[in-house]
Amino acid sequence: RGFVYDSRNNLQMRGLVVLLISKAAGPSTAELSFQHNMVSGIYSSQRSLAEITELIHTAFLVHRGIVNIGELKSCDGPLKDMQFGNKMAVLSGDFLLANACTSLAQLQNTKVVELISSAIGDLVQGIYYENSKSSEENCLTDDIGISTWKEQVFLSHSALLAKSCQAAMELAKHSTEIQDMAFQYGKHMSMSHKLHSDLQPFVKESSSDTMAFSLNSAPAVLHQEFLGREAWIKQIRELREAIKAGKGVTSAIDLCCCHGNRALAALERFPPSEARAALANIVYAVTRF
Repeated sequence: RGFVYDSRNNLQMRGLVVLLISKAAGPSTAELSFQHNMVSGIYSSQRSLAEITELIHTAFLVHRGIVNIGELKSCDGPLKDMQFGNKMAVLSGDFLLANACTSLAQLQNTKVVELISSAIGDLVQGIYYENSKSSEENCLTDDIGISTWKEQVFLSHSALLAKSCQAAMELAKHSTEIQDMAFQYGKHMSMSHKLHSDLQPFVKESSSDTMAFSLNSAPAVLHQEFLGREAWIKQIRELREAIKAGKGVTSAIDLCCCHGNRALAALERFPPSEARAALANIVYAVTRF
């Protein structure tokens, strides 16, 4: 947890949003007698909730690092190392989730526990869908509409933030209307964030030709809807064949060897030793095709 909450970590957006919306909402009329527990306009329980939200998000990021052993090749590395890495990812993610659940119980609010628990369920469902689809050979030509895309993005990206914002309002005893507004903000802000990310390869002029994009991103999904299923599949097949027939693969191999040779040249500056030989062998291993 100390590593997760390193002061240099600047990616804790979800917890920050929970704190900001808590401060924006302020105390409710039902909680006026407890305002002495507030620091900078935020209850201690809301700060705990922000930490819980980040712990859950980080736990799922760690769990997403699990490798599918069945898809590994011999060149990926020793199987036992991959299995050990999977065990560490599972245990680390579980440890963070256990911490989150313990802190969640200490809030002593049944509705908040229900909200965050359902958000965890949404995350599991969204990630399970992503993983099940990515393992299929035809995942690049999935017939997905924008409504389905929105459902999937809500589960895997928006649910945790939306329900955490709502839970923060519940902790301050705000009305159902305020809770719903917080939920809607969390939901739509995170959806906008995802759309903004999906659009970058198409709107960022300086690097639009080099940025990678997902065929399940919003612009691609909408393009598929307007284009039609058959034309979409044809374009995907043409793109795949163009990459295979083009010079990209051979050029990439040449570039890999070029970097390998530069690495070996750099090694020549070091005195001969077993360590230098091992470093050279690593270069040979990654430049052999």
